[in-house]
Order: sequence, then C-alpha cells, then structure tokens
Amino acid sequence: MSVSDPHPTASPASPPNPAPYPDGLPRPRRSVLYMPGANERALEKAKTLPADALILDLEDAVAPDAKAAARERVAAAAASGGYGRREVTIRVNGPGTPWHADDLRAAAAAGPDAVVVPKVDSAETVQDVERALEAAGAPDHTAVWAMLETPRALLDARTVATAGERLTVLVLGTNDLAKELHAEHVPGRAPLLAALSLALLAARETGRAILDGVHNDVRDLEGFEAECVQARQFGFDGKTLIHPSQIDPCNRVFAPSDAQADHARRIIGAFEEAAREGRGVATVDGRMVENLHVEEARRILAAAAAIASSCDPR
Repeated sequence: MSVSDPHPTASPASPPNPAPYPDGLPRPRRSVLYMPGANERALEKAKTLPADALILDLEDAVAPDAKAAARERVAAAAASGGYGRREVTIRVNGPGTPWHADDLRAAAAAGPDAVVVPKVDSAETVQDVERALEAAGAPDHTAVWAMLETPRALLDARTVATAGERLTVLVLGTNDLAKELHAEHVPGRAPLLAALSLALLAARETGRAILDGVHNDVRDLEGFEAECVQARQFGFDGKTLIHPSQIDPCNRVFAPSDAQADHARRIIGAFEEAAREGRGVATVDGRMVENLHVEEARRILAAAAAIASSCDPR
C-alpha cells in the first residue's frame, strides 16, 4: 500500500446479516419516522402509521429531566413486539453525554432492530458502541445505525462505515451538519450537496444502506416532496421524517412506480431472450440493454416486492 493511498486494496468489511425480512426480501426503508420517546401517546400511535421504520428517540426529542423515564418507556415499547413489520430502532443519547451508557444498556436489553447513534465521527465511536452493546448482551439481530452530522464524520465516512460488524445504515443529520458548516437551509440544498455525495459514496462503496436527513417545515409538503425526489435521484434508500404527514409522499417517491416495474420486467425479459440467442446485449424501447441494466432492473423489482410485502405492516 503506497503512502498516497490511505486505504488498503482489500474489499471493505461486509455488512452484517440482519434478521431477514418476511419472504426473504430486503427491508424497505423509504420512510423512517422519529417518534419522541417521552410521549407515550406518540409511541402508541406509531403502531398504526405506514412508516417503514421508526426511530424511538431518546435524544433531541426528550428534555434532560425526562430522559430516564423516556428510556424505560422506549425500551418497553421496543421489546413489546407491537409494531408489526416496521423496523423499530432506538436513538440513544450521544457519546460523552451523561445518558449514553445507560441508554446503550437499556437498548441492548430491549433488543430493537437497531440502535441509532448520533454524533458518530470516528471508527472508535462505532467500536465503543458495539463493545458496550456486546457487554450488555444485545442480541445478534440488533444492528447499529451511525448518524453522520459533522464535517469530520463526512470526511471520514468510509472509515466509519467499515468500523463495526453490526453497522448496517448511515443516517444523515443534516440539521447539525448545516450548523457546523454555517450553512443556510435553502431550497435545493446546494450548501449540503457535497456532503450528501460523500456520504452516499461511502455507503455504496461499503455496502451499507443510507438515509437522507429531515425536512424541517412540516407545512411545506411541496418542498418536502422535492427533497424526497432529490434524495431518490441521488440514490438514497429513504428519508428520515419528523411528522406523520410526511410518510405518504415519502413512501410514494421512494417506491418504484408501476411503469418502472413494468420497464424492469421488459428489460429482464429482453436480455434473457437475447442470451438464449447467444447475444450479449438487447434493445428495449430503442435503447441498448446490457447486464448492468439487468442488475438494476432486478434491484427495482426486489424493492417493489419488498414494499408490496410491507404494504400492511400491522
């Protein structure tokens, strides 16, 4: 390895194998809704919402004097099994806070699908979290989702993404990142595009899923949908949300349309017919189709099948 190449040439660490989604399909993560851990009514309401995943939040949504009670409430909710096919995660308070260690112990005992860790900006943070979860007896299926919210985190995103065996998902914390950059929140998110690209590159190169940050104005559904479209076009797997009204448009934008699914099926059919005839390429709607297009078509159909399987997550 040369001095100019900071990364070994070996393949990155493989992501862990989370508990399989029903029917062996990949889990959809189009809509990932934060729910305040201090609000028992909100935790109950989440059982009826069509979000693909939930983040039961012990961090920003909970006042300091309510942290302990919220921890108990969230741990009980996550352990209850009452959320159907929704992916249930717990966001703990960040490293260095007075609540972090107790949150990790409680989350390990509850055994959610994942523990969401804010302010992750180094491999050491991921490793410390995983050691704490192991020591507390976390089940094998409990993954780690790392929130990237600082310039250091984005510049070291690949290192963070490969730091732990449980780490499966990168989550953009765009509000904190904008604060750190002294950037303005503007339509189109031009000040954040470089950071979004860095995170996405790290996720795709290491085989992790990646979620876009939140849209703050719950009344601005047009602006929210535009951000969803932008994130989908970038290649994000889904978006984190702060209000139930954002779920339906998010689910729609991040799901393959009927036309896309039909096109994918035609691509696969044309390519398979070409292969039977000894040809390595095919043509669909006047465009050349190669193996890479077939791989993308299969990914689209797998996503559509997973979403269809989860259309009633109760």
